[in-house]
Amino acid sequence: MAERLPLLLASADGGPHAGGWYRLQVALQAPGLRVQRLCLQVEDAGPPCADEACVMLPPVRADARVQALVRLRMDTDALRLGVPGHAQAAVAADARLQRIGRLRALAAMLGDLAHHAGRGAALRLAAGTLVRMLRGPRAAGDWAYACYRHQLGAPLEPYAGWLLARALDPPADPRQWPAQLAALPARPRVSILLPVYDPPLEWLRACLDSVLAQAYPDWELCIADDASPSPQVRALIEDYGRRDARIRAVFRARNGHIAAASNDALALARGEWVALLDHDDLLAPHALLEMVRAALAHPRWRMLYSDEDKLDADGRRCDPYFKPDFNHTLLLGQNCIGHLAMYRTDLLREVGGFAPGVDGSQDWDLALRCVERLQDDEIGHVPQVLYHWRMHPGSSAADPAAKDYATAAAQRAVQAHLQRSGQAAQVEILAPGRLRVRHALPQPAPWVSLIVPTRDRVDLLRPCIDGLLHATDYPALEVLVVDNGSVEAQTRDYLAAIARDPRVRVLRFDAPFNYSAINNFAARQATGSVLGLVNNDIAVIEPGWLREMVAQALRPGVGAVGALLLYPDRRIQHAGVLLGIGGVAAHPWCGWPEHTRGQMDRLLLAQELSAVTGACLVLRRAAFDAVGGLDEALAVAFNDVDLCLRLRVAGYRNVWTPHARLVHAESATRGDDLRPDKRARLQREADFMRARWGALLDDDPAYNPNLSLDGEAFALATSPRPRARGEWMVLGGK
Repeated sequence: MAERLPLLLASADGGPHAGGWYRLQVALQAPGLRVQRLCLQVEDAGPPCADEACVMLPPVRADARVQALVRLRMDTDALRLGVPGHAQAAVAADARLQRIGRLRALAAMLGDLAHHAGRGAALRLAAGTLVRMLRGPRAAGDWAYACYRHQLGAPLEPYAGWLLARALDPPADPRQWPAQLAALPARPRVSILLPVYDPPLEWLRACLDSVLAQAYPDWELCIADDASPSPQVRALIEDYGRRDARIRAVFRARNGHIAAASNDALALARGEWVALLDHDDLLAPHALLEMVRAALAHPRWRMLYSDEDKLDADGRRCDPYFKPDFNHTLLLGQNCIGHLAMYRTDLLREVGGFAPGVDGSQDWDLALRCVERLQDDEIGHVPQVLYHWRMHPGSSAADPAAKDYATAAAQRAVQAHLQRSGQAAQVEILAPGRLRVRHALPQPAPWVSLIVPTRDRVDLLRPCIDGLLHATDYPALEVLVVDNGSVEAQTRDYLAAIARDPRVRVLRFDAPFNYSAINNFAARQATGSVLGLVNNDIAVIEPGWLREMVAQALRPGVGAVGALLLYPDRRIQHAGVLLGIGGVAAHPWCGWPEHTRGQMDRLLLAQELSAVTGACLVLRRAAFDAVGGLDEALAVAFNDVDLCLRLRVAGYRNVWTPHARLVHAESATRGDDLRPDKRARLQREADFMRARWGALLDDDPAYNPNLSLDGEAFALATSPRPRARGEWMVLGGK
């Protein structure tokens, strides 16, 4: 059950807070707490979306004050202010909410951004808002507020406070390292590959010092200088080599670029493992210790990677990437392996080291070529920030567009990977460092059976069926409309009319509503080798949606495929399902504008998720039958999540794609879900899921354990969640 935050903010007249723009000012009093963030809980916020109902405010200032701009989308009965995770804390001696106009709201957002995120962020907001004014003030306001929340209220903003609070938590506590080192059953040598080309000396010195500071001593540093013009670079490297015999270097006579230099460094390696380091970046002092501990604990691993963050111009840590566990589909769209990556040395030599022709994305290409030789359970993820990536002008850390050649190289690398893997596909550039793979359909395209349960509400059903039949670009489909007790004459007439279309069959299901039973009933009568579950309140807005979903579903080992679903006002309704949030599962980014990019642009990219919604779900019939279809014990809620989890346990990958976009009115024909009997049924079904899946619901491999299950998705967790073990450690692997 969601926590009730303690301070109720009343409106001036005692009635509801009217929808609009507000300036919130809070003077904080929270004895005994190191408060870094406040949360504004919006009651009656429309659809049950965590991102709309619980707004994270900017970080608390040193003077224990917070000010922020807040937009209420509709009249709101109550606003509650509190500290997430501390429901009983006294949070404010003074809290003021002042309604302001649109122009003043924009000025306030610009001022806040300039203060918290820098003038550049404020200028980008101003320019983007002006451009979007062409679409009208509401569109401009939607965009500006989404950017403002992303910059100031996004979950990654309190990272500095989170680091402070976690500084002495294992495994980051230096006091623990000697005992952890002594407990290791073996001490394999790690060869750190460091290609160097003319970095600023202070950055190279910091990089080398971070290696010398490692808590794990069994390393060697293999440096390949790629003909740096500055003689001081060579002098510095040679000086460090004299100081520590574990540092060895080769100096190239001619510049050959980073792949060639990396291969020269690899030729020096004598260790069992190889780790990759860039010449201006830093390793966390416990980086190698944690990577080796993880590798020894998982003997099958031949490749592993950690989380990472960045260093700004002042050396402050920022912008962490808390990554999912190995996610092959996501790796086709971004380099989600990144830093710190560690490989078995024999594996790197098997694949021939670093390939020429992909400089700038040579590490991405290397990961793909290694993945081709591995099973998913041979690829590990260490969910700790062990690598610090330096941001500076001209670096891809600061500006992914700074090295456009790197994105072009990544496109070539992914295209070559797909060709080697026997997958017909075309790779397109979406944005710097971000790719889309268009998987080809076989010829002829497989027959698809789309199952649409319905009851009355012809006003929703008609546009749904029209979209499936007339606005969908797919050559081989049938639509099975399952009538679950329609009584309205208009609906009966419409069903009789569409039944005359040879592509449509109307099936009668005369029993109480049970989503699972209805779809299982229709699946038994479907003729397609591919099934699609489609709610009757889905509207087609792009013709290629089914081609994209079927092409994903036909990839080797893929189970369920989900789409990007939007509310009629084009806010996000479904961008996949995350486990554990709200007790069982929830939709991240629900209620955000449709062009929200998400954590590290993940909303732009197809990826594996543990579950997707059944409102629009496509899968091969063979996969559906292999797990016994939907569980009819789950009549309404969580049946789609349960299906996806059973597919995962059977070895399938579930995929969400943003390249299939539809509109979803969300359960418009099902009636009021807040009635006592329906709330009781929902609780029974939640209890069923907890009994079946237990603690595994709290360890979603697509959702990093450093991220919170409470409140807003992708917020930082107070403490990392324990990991569940067994086959659950991977997203797929069939």
